[in-house]
Order: sequence, then C-alpha cells, then structure tokens
Amino acid sequence: MFRPLYSTTKNTNRFYKFSLSRCCVSETGRDNCLPTGVGEAVKQVSAEKILQVVLVSPQIPGNTGCIARTCAASAVGLHLVEPLGFQVDDTKLKRAGLDYWPYVVVKVHSSWEEFREYFRQQKGEKRLLAFTKRGTNIHSDFSYRRGDWLVFGAETFGLPAEALLDCKNEPLGGGTIRIPMVETYVRCLNLSVSVGISLYEACRQLDYEQLQNPTEISNDKQKSFRH
Repeated sequence: MFRPLYSTTKNTNRFYKFSLSRCCVSETGRDNCLPTGVGEAVKQVSAEKILQVVLVSPQIPGNTGCIARTCAASAVGLHLVEPLGFQVDDTKLKRAGLDYWPYVVVKVHSSWEEFREYFRQQKGEKRLLAFTKRGTNIHSDFSYRRGDWLVFGAETFGLPAEALLDCKNEPLGGGTIRIPMVETYVRCLNLSVSVGISLYEACRQLDYEQLQNPTEISNDKQKSFRH
C-alpha cells in the first residue's frame, strides 16, 4: 500500500492513499484528478526515493508533465505544491508525461505549510535545496547526498519567500543553488530543463544509486488505493 497523504484542515484530518489516478481533495475542497494511472504500477517497497523533486506552484502543464517523465526515468519522487497554474487533469500535462504516469510516485500538497509539515514527518536524514537564479552554490559544485529534496519555483515568479527561507536555514534547509547561464540574452532556463540538469547532476554524484535498483512494478496496476 502507498503511504497515505496527510492533510490537515481547520475542522478535520483527512487521509488519502495513492495511486493518484483517483481524486485527492485539497484543503479548499476542490477535487484534483491527476492523469489516469499515476503511480499505480509502483510497489510501496520502491516508493521510498533517494531523491525527491518539489515543484512549488508550477504554472505550465507541459513542463510539469515533462518533469514527471524525468522523475519516472530517474526513479525520483515528485511533489506538487498548490496553488497550481493549471488543472491536474489538463490534456497538455497528460500528453507531456506520455504513458509513463504509472511509474512516477506523485504527491499533491495543498500549500507550502502543509508540505513543510509533511516534510518534517519524514524519517531519516533530509534537507530542502532551493534552486534559484540567485543561488549561492553552482549546481555542479554542490555536494548532494541521499535524502535531498530539490525544490523549484514557478516559471513566472520563482519560489515564494517562505519556501526560500525554509530552504536557506536549518533545520530544514541545506542552501540555495543556481545553474550558470548567460543572462545577457536569456532571462532564465526552462523549468523542466533546470530540473533535468540539476537532478541528473545529483544522480551522478550519488553514482546513480537509485537506478541500480529499478522501481518494482505491481502486478495489479488497476487497484485503487483511495478510501
């Protein structure tokens, strides 16, 4: 079984078990229906990831779909922090992820505050790393380790101040990171490109450890894990 997503509201605590092919209700009460089959093929034993990617308020569905595909290819978990700039059943999101959705473990969090609480509850060594245009460390010079969560902001306005602060400071944060670029001609790199560059540098430094133990596939892809 997948680990339940813990969501706290003013009046009630709600638990949702994933796959995310079914609806998960945010704190606003709005149903978010992710592309059919998300995470269904992944066994719980391999749902725990060495690295995690976190997208805070992504705005372009195609980018998020491409990132989900990259996460599936690299055996990395994906977290989406609302508000999002699109509906999670958007056709462009589905198309960009192609038929790889069953092989990526995705969790949706209703706010940064909810995500922060979820992160605190995770066991083992962990830290949040913010990727931003003004990051202190160059992505290829930084030393990554197991339990790193790579955090990226929106395409249009980057990371919110509270997320950046958490990533900068202990006990949650491990620092800020940037990808070098010529700013004379280009304002920023595409979000999905930035995630790919950063993620695979982290994977390289960890000797592609997660790829040595491929994701275990469930024999029952159609099973629903939602109550």
